[in-house]
Amino acid sequence: MEGRNNMDEGEPGLRVVHQLRAITVELDLLGAEFAQRNGLHPTDVRALICLLDAARAHTLATPGWLGRQLGLNSAGTTALVDRLERLGHVRRTRDSRDRRRVLLEVDDRAVTLGQLFFGPLITEVVTATRAFSDAELATIQRFLLNVHEVVAAQRDPSTLLTRSPVPQKKRGPQ
Repeated sequence: MEGRNNMDEGEPGLRVVHQLRAITVELDLLGAEFAQRNGLHPTDVRALICLLDAARAHTLATPGWLGRQLGLNSAGTTALVDRLERLGHVRRTRDSRDRRRVLLEVDDRAVTLGQLFFGPLITEVVTATRAFSDAELATIQRFLLNVHEVVAAQRDPSTLLTRSPVPQKKRGPQ
């Protein structure tokens, strides 16, 4: 049977797309539940994820950087950061190297809140990865990186090199 985009529904790549979509829907629903339980907007959750990823990648997160990650204008970013700061999830600090620059940091209480909710899921996913060899995991990681790049480029081609705070690895032979 031909799909709407003239792809054969039996195409293995298309089945992977459907599986990724199903995971995305489930993660989105879980994120919405976390947001609702904690009086957050889904954008607040995405902002916290961006800030946590930035911290993990040792990327300095400014309000302007966060706004670009989320596709928000300056006023929307300010309102978002104000809300997260008021809720005690984020704090603004001055950059020690440039006192004019404001940096954003996730408060430890927000980290704990996220770990309490998402920790069991993260543990289960990490446990699931143990069923794969190092070579298989490297393939999975390469695939997910490729998918991330394709999706980011589809959303905004200019973000391909600037969006992800995750360091890009040099690609070897496929």
